[in-house]
Amino acid sequence: MRGPLRWVLWDVKDTLLKVRSSVGEQYCKEAERVGLRLDASEVDHAFRQVYQSYSHRHPNYGVSHGLSGQAWWTGVVRETLSQCRVQDPALLNTVANNLYRNFCNAENWEVFPDSVRTLEKCSCLGLKLGVVSNFDSRLEAILHSCGLLSHFSFLITSEEAGVAKPSPAIFNQALKKCGTTCDCVAHVGDHYVNDYLSPRSVGIHGFLLDRHNKHNQADIPLEHRLRSLDELPSRLQQHMD
Repeated sequence: MRGPLRWVLWDVKDTLLKVRSSVGEQYCKEAERVGLRLDASEVDHAFRQVYQSYSHRHPNYGVSHGLSGQAWWTGVVRETLSQCRVQDPALLNTVANNLYRNFCNAENWEVFPDSVRTLEKCSCLGLKLGVVSNFDSRLEAILHSCGLLSHFSFLITSEEAGVAKPSPAIFNQALKKCGTTCDCVAHVGDHYVNDYLSPRSVGIHGFLLDRHNKHNQADIPLEHRLRSLDELPSRLQQHMD
């Protein structure tokens, strides 16, 4: 690293926290509340197809097509359940809107055991923290409900930014908020392209979290790989002087 490190930017989903149970299980649980009995594996399969289709037709929550994150997600839910033979429009709308609200709540998310202590250690080192996430506008409420929001000086979601990782533009927005040069900023996340290659393309230092040893790309030096977030503070400290 060339300059003294001052900021650490964070991915959120699958880096600091994860969905507590499968989409199919979550959707089935909510459907049961309105009297629908669905098969979780079938719902999971339908969701994967619908999510891929929506992401292709309306990327980044349909921002460029005039959609909101809520409209995008409730559309995904309705179409997923429709593929599972739920046809009543009122039921589809009820389940979709309830699920959208429910995913703001901490009970639907699991914070990784190493997240809080690593955020605290980074702050104790004098580093400022921000979020850059391909997420919708619910992210602030989710981080608040999970007890993580207070660690961050700012949040940038792809819905708010109007552009998503891996576009360098979202990281350029983050650099403006940091008010410093790229060599004083690092980014941490679990996605090889979005969280490692993309920030590095604008000069931000990338650290790739690889909890399950699934990344075998040859262009990632060992010092940029993390098996756990617990490894991060000592790596950062080496580059703060």
